[in-house]
Amino acid sequence: MTSVFPDRGRDPDELAGLLADWQTNDIDWKGGRAFSLVYNADDPVLEQLQHDVANRFLHENALNPFVYPSLLRMEQEVVAVAAELFGTDPQAGTMTSGGTESIFLAVYTAREEARARGVDRPRLVLAGTAHPAFTKAAHYLEVDEVRVPVGPDLRADVDAMADEVDENTALIVGSAPCYPYGVIDPIVEIAQLALAQGTMCHVDACLGGWLLPFWEEIGEPVPAWNFSVEGVTSISADIHKYGYCFKGASVIIYRDVAVKRRQHFLFDGWPGGLYGSATTAGTRPAAPIAAAWSTIQHLGRDGYLVKARLVKAATQGFLDGVNAIDELEVSGRPDMSLFEFSSRSGAEATGAIGDRMDDRGWHLDRQQGGLHLMVSPGHVHVVDAFVADLEDAVVSGGESRGVAPSYGGVVD
Repeated sequence: MTSVFPDRGRDPDELAGLLADWQTNDIDWKGGRAFSLVYNADDPVLEQLQHDVANRFLHENALNPFVYPSLLRMEQEVVAVAAELFGTDPQAGTMTSGGTESIFLAVYTAREEARARGVDRPRLVLAGTAHPAFTKAAHYLEVDEVRVPVGPDLRADVDAMADEVDENTALIVGSAPCYPYGVIDPIVEIAQLALAQGTMCHVDACLGGWLLPFWEEIGEPVPAWNFSVEGVTSISADIHKYGYCFKGASVIIYRDVAVKRRQHFLFDGWPGGLYGSATTAGTRPAAPIAAAWSTIQHLGRDGYLVKARLVKAATQGFLDGVNAIDELEVSGRPDMSLFEFSSRSGAEATGAIGDRMDDRGWHLDRQQGGLHLMVSPGHVHVVDAFVADLEDAVVSGGESRGVAPSYGGVVD
């Protein structure tokens, strides 16, 4: 077997050139032709700030925040900002590496709460549109998951959820919004269901948490979704989405500090002394913490409102363009800045349109029912070009190349 371990070290310039060459096949998110994975703030000053902050904190380790008081302070202030946005105690949360970890901790905490009240096999009830991270968490944590179909409006069907809720239910979930269709589930009704059962209610606002407060402030209708809703017990929200930080920065926030402490881990049964962590990670990179704090401080409320207006303008432009093409239809009535559309002629025609857009350099996500867009501030510059190419793609028609729907990575 040929060794892949280099016998001799390589020159940094050689490696830089090699990496640059490899990157030529990566998605060009800065060009505005990608609609997932990276949220392009279209802000060179912010981007440079983040590069500088990342460089400053590249080697620090947030495993023990007490030896890095700067990191402890920044994390606490980021959590406090999120708590203020969502309406809860500024100490009732932690930063995490992303939405998957935030959701994992929400499910874990709910499981521990359920076990404390004598539930041996906790259950998780959620809509079929909820993020796969809940299924992943249920798999790892041995929690039974029940997904129910959505209603005709593509939102969680609360009556269907109620039929599945029982004394073993540890957590009921709503999305604000869900990823596939950009619609917000009826959080008030879901939370009331949780209250009636005496169980926890989590709102997955990984997408909406850092946009919905400003979305509402610029005049967009936003149904109640946060801790203002009685019965909501936890919220996840990604700062590396519409908070405009780089990966990976998220928060998990609780209504009650005591419940938040259930996710803590402490162990001193080894020679190394007390080991403690508030999240699943041990070693934690410092750069995302510092960058999240710096991003929030740099943008401020006024900066986030500017970004929200750009996202609104771009989203409306894309929606108007899609709706102006008779062959196309948008799925449901999106509440935010992401949506799915498809051909009225069916899946084959939808796939062919996606293929033609690929050929024109656009990267639309493929879902099981259509093509998907997630809109960032940077997209405001490409709306007209996108709509023109989309009109041409619809007219061009042709056969679908059979590109499979996918989200995220593929496991070997």
